[in-house]
Amino acid sequence: MDLHAQQIVGFFDIPVDHLYAAPVIYEYLLKKQIPDLVVVSPDVGGVKMANAYAQVLGGELAIVVKKRISPTEVVPISVVGNIAGKNILIVDDLTETAGTLVTAAEYLKQNGAKKIYACVVHAVLSDKAIERLKKSCIDELITTDTVYRPPVEGVKITTLSVAKLLGEAIRRIEGNMSVSSLFVYNGIRIG
Repeated sequence: MDLHAQQIVGFFDIPVDHLYAAPVIYEYLLKKQIPDLVVVSPDVGGVKMANAYAQVLGGELAIVVKKRISPTEVVPISVVGNIAGKNILIVDDLTETAGTLVTAAEYLKQNGAKKIYACVVHAVLSDKAIERLKKSCIDELITTDTVYRPPVEGVKITTLSVAKLLGEAIRRIEGNMSVSSLFVYNGIRIG
């Protein structure tokens, strides 16, 4: 689910269906009805995903341009898009150290963002990530149960289950039905 790179499929010698958690996350976010929403990609590589979220959620799109100074540290250089006075949803596929998320959130807050939500499919959350998240301005971290994680004190984490999505994919594969149609949401192709 939400493979970090499409090329990973090539490492398997069996058929692989690349699944996406986005439909589960969309449902949650649509129920929240976040006003004045801007969906932000924390780097250029996530623009496609952020654009799909923005289209589904009816929000605007912005991109944080960053410079990586080490494997665990990044420095934002600028933001492309209007974020002042807006509620922000930072989207990414995974986080382990939360460096990119927290740094982007702080930069966006300094540039006039209101509430900041972060959404990652796979929240691995090392000790360093938990430490960073506790000190961050992120109001809520939204993730899925694709990675087991014990409860974390001091961080608002909403964990969404992908069980029904996995079950439906298995049912469709067994019934020789389309799996890719699971990832078309209101006419917008995910992935």
